[in-house]
Amino acid sequence: MRAIIHVDMDAFYASVEQRDRPELRGKPVIVGGDARRGIVVAASYEVRKYGVRSALPMARAMKMAPQAIVVKPRFGAYSEASEQVFSIFERYTPLVEPLSLDEAFLDVTASVGLFGSPADMARRIRKEIAAETGLPSSAGIASVKFVAKIASDLAKPNGQREVRADETVAFLAGLPVGRLWGVGPKTEESLKRAGLETIGDIARQDVAWLEAKWGSGGRHLWELAQGIDLRDVVPDREAKSVGAEDTFDEDVTGPEALSPYVHAQALRVGRRMRRAGVKGRVVQLKVKFSDFTVITRRTTLPAPSDDGQLFYRVARELLEKAHDDRPIRLTGVSLQDLGDEEAPRQLGLFSEPEPPPRSDKLNAALDKIAERFGAKAVTTADVAGSGRGDPSRPRGPKRSS
Repeated sequence: MRAIIHVDMDAFYASVEQRDRPELRGKPVIVGGDARRGIVVAASYEVRKYGVRSALPMARAMKMAPQAIVVKPRFGAYSEASEQVFSIFERYTPLVEPLSLDEAFLDVTASVGLFGSPADMARRIRKEIAAETGLPSSAGIASVKFVAKIASDLAKPNGQREVRADETVAFLAGLPVGRLWGVGPKTEESLKRAGLETIGDIARQDVAWLEAKWGSGGRHLWELAQGIDLRDVVPDREAKSVGAEDTFDEDVTGPEALSPYVHAQALRVGRRMRRAGVKGRVVQLKVKFSDFTVITRRTTLPAPSDDGQLFYRVARELLEKAHDDRPIRLTGVSLQDLGDEEAPRQLGLFSEPEPPPRSDKLNAALDKIAERFGAKAVTTADVAGSGRGDPSRPRGPKRSS
């Protein structure tokens, strides 16, 4: 039986601000941007009682909680805290699947013999996160991913909940259908019109009836309602791509203004790939314009790489061709066609083996510095000069993956 832990940091960005500014502790804090067109990036638990949630327009949030203290995002600080958290995860298992800066799935099935029960491991992980970062977290423990995710949500704030395999169906039965993975507002409305209010209602239905109404999605819903979720925890090493993207607090126009963001994203991707021991061959740039249209551009490298500086140079060239002088809301850099970094280089019949690129040694040194002194210890001139200060995260964007 698999043992999956879902760890989610509690009001992550707001918690970092309250940690770093003691005068904010216990106060209603909103991390967000411009009051006219910005959105809430994070809301402390003190302000959530007024209905304020992340992704809410700032103007509406301020009407709901006019006494709230608004803090501008500091993504460098959040990224540094995230790296500390993920390094704790990796003490317990190499099977860590990041969902965002502040949450991940951990497959600890093979770690039980070393660290004890999954619930004990979750407690230890949360205790170490609190001791080393000063931040609260919650955890869900289950035999499948989506149940572990629901369990951690219900355990918030600063708690954990375990759902044993034989308790799964009963645990899910009373929850609203909207809790099922992949059920958005439209599907939820459709299910409710059919008289299906809870997950238990779906579990009791005949599969053929569900398929007749919702096609293959009907069987998927029934399987989830039965606690069936065969998806594995997929770490970066086994992922099909590794990427980072940011939605900006205000639209940005032109390659020069966008370059620090793209640079930071490329460096972060490179560092994640080196930690996972993979290299990629296809660089992809994603751009979302202010009218919400999305384009992607990609190019294939002559050889697999994990060098963030190379990724940036390629992404910058793609950006030059793609920006079209239109305001941009989001950029993202990802690497695809991943492979093991230990794959041997192809040699000619009479050629001498090529030495590793100089960038390999430089990146290894920078990674060691970052591991010891934090991600902000060494950065590039454009990122630091623009006030972003962290090669893995720019300041200014609202959300990232």
